[in-house]
Amino acid sequence: MMMKQANPSTLFTLDPSRNYPVLVRGKGVYLYDDQGKQYLDAAAGIGVVAAGYGRKKIVTAMAAQALELPYVASNIFGNVPATRLAKRIARLMPFDNASIHFTSGGSEAVEAAIKICRQYFFDRDMPDKHILIGRQTSYHGATLGALSATGYAGRRKKFLPLLLDWPHIPPAYCYRCPFDDTYPGCDLACAHALEKTILEVGAKKVMGFIAEPIVGAAGGALVPPPDYWPVIRDICNRHEVLLIADEVLTGFGRTGKLFALEHWNVAPDLVVMAKGISSGYAPLGAIGVNRSIRTFFESKQMPLDHIFTFAANPVSTSAASAALDILEEESLVRNAAVIGEYMFQRLETLKKYAMVGDIRGLGLLAGIEFVRDISMRTPFPHQAGISKLIAGIALKKGLVTYPGTGVADGTAGDILSLFPPLTFTRDHVDEMVKKLDATLDEVTGIIT
Repeated sequence: MMMKQANPSTLFTLDPSRNYPVLVRGKGVYLYDDQGKQYLDAAAGIGVVAAGYGRKKIVTAMAAQALELPYVASNIFGNVPATRLAKRIARLMPFDNASIHFTSGGSEAVEAAIKICRQYFFDRDMPDKHILIGRQTSYHGATLGALSATGYAGRRKKFLPLLLDWPHIPPAYCYRCPFDDTYPGCDLACAHALEKTILEVGAKKVMGFIAEPIVGAAGGALVPPPDYWPVIRDICNRHEVLLIADEVLTGFGRTGKLFALEHWNVAPDLVVMAKGISSGYAPLGAIGVNRSIRTFFESKQMPLDHIFTFAANPVSTSAASAALDILEEESLVRNAAVIGEYMFQRLETLKKYAMVGDIRGLGLLAGIEFVRDISMRTPFPHQAGISKLIAGIALKKGLVTYPGTGVADGTAGDILSLFPPLTFTRDHVDEMVKKLDATLDEVTGIIT
């Protein structure tokens, strides 16, 4: 008789080599595990819990809605919470007369946006438009369509045979300029690469361009030059290419503006949202669609050939409405701008460590890039696992961060991303930097 191998857990975790701390509760910006250890969450989950933990207002709204009506099939019925939230978010969009389509999360929202683009051109008798251009340093989600748009090599490698063969242009990455140039002498080669690719592929085949206004975890808060996005918008206009802004991480106040593209006064054609929309209290994503696209669907009386089971869920949309109340009542977007400025002042003190090559970002979205040689910007070898080492030691010291690799060349290049709750205060920033300082001090002793 074959004996079963002992298995301490039936949970299929992402990394079987790790022993995951088990969280039991959260309060404010802190988390607590089943051993009583406290963690300062400088990652807000993964940039999700914008309003912080333990918000009774959100939980009460969810419970009341669940008791009244927990689920609605969105291809048969509408529901009041979703309709109310759609009207509210539509008023916040960077374009007038917007309409909102709900999903269960960011990856699903990207999938739906891709389908909207494709169907929009297909039903306009432009069936050759089917190619979506992305950027090399980017992350748009875990589903196969979203991963096809993604340029993050590490996330794509094992699934390449399953992905669509879509082109990716170089990112706006001034610390490691893909064109070995400097701004402004570069003449924004990274932006003009979009037009070059459109012309190479053929404008009649390109349906859209998708990009994060500020690259999140894939690049460690890459902020483009000030005229990058206006140039991108102009290129898309001239070639009838839809501009999809992936604001899954940057939306709802993360960068000190409600949506990150507001920093450049650029209006996309579609906005993809998730994470902070419900502050993590319930799964929810959305796509904001400009009026011209929605008007075309309406004029043809044409349904979108697409559905998700939990789209426009009334409990999730109730949670989001309560989360948006908190965002407005406590001026959390302004807080992200003010405390974000202080955060970057304090993070600059970490440049005393030779391994800190670059600190970048905007609002409460920051990235720290680590290098082996600061003068040459030489990355640590991938096998050294520097970012994971740093994040692991920080976690032991009670600080949650988000590590990443591959930013330099797709394989090497270590970053640590910080996207704390928008409720962070100066004291929280001081505590975070103190723990990072102690972490880097310990890591320096290990690697030297």
